Amino acid sequence: MKVQALVKNVRISPLKLRPVAGCLVGMQAQEALQTLRWMKQKSARLLWKSVKSAVANAENNLNVPGERLSICEARIDEGVAMKRFQPVSRGSAHPIHKRGSRIRIVLTWDEEKRQFGEG
Repeated sequence: MKVQALVKNVRISPLKLRPVAGCLVGMQAQEALQTLRWMKQKSARLLWKSVKSAVANAENNLNVPGERLSICEARIDEGVAMKRFQPVSRGSAHPIHKRGSRIRIVLTWDEEKRQFGEG
């Protein structure tokens, strides 16, 4: 089974989030939280919150212990882009797109162990 957390309208470019999110796929959730905690990028802090939320969803809604969860998908999509203008010489302006993102963290766990009463 799978459980997910979706965070919308994050004010950071998807290009800055994707390299850090790509490192998380296949890791255990607790290991990913420890790894993200010590990274100094802003993207790591936002992904830490997302993984923490997904783990809380699994524990509270499905009664799955956090130690058995692993990250099967960390997807970063384009969100809303704010359109602004940068003034330049001779009274003209250039457009700027301040990009946003959507973060989707999908966790999975081994269903067989749960059926036999091991958690």
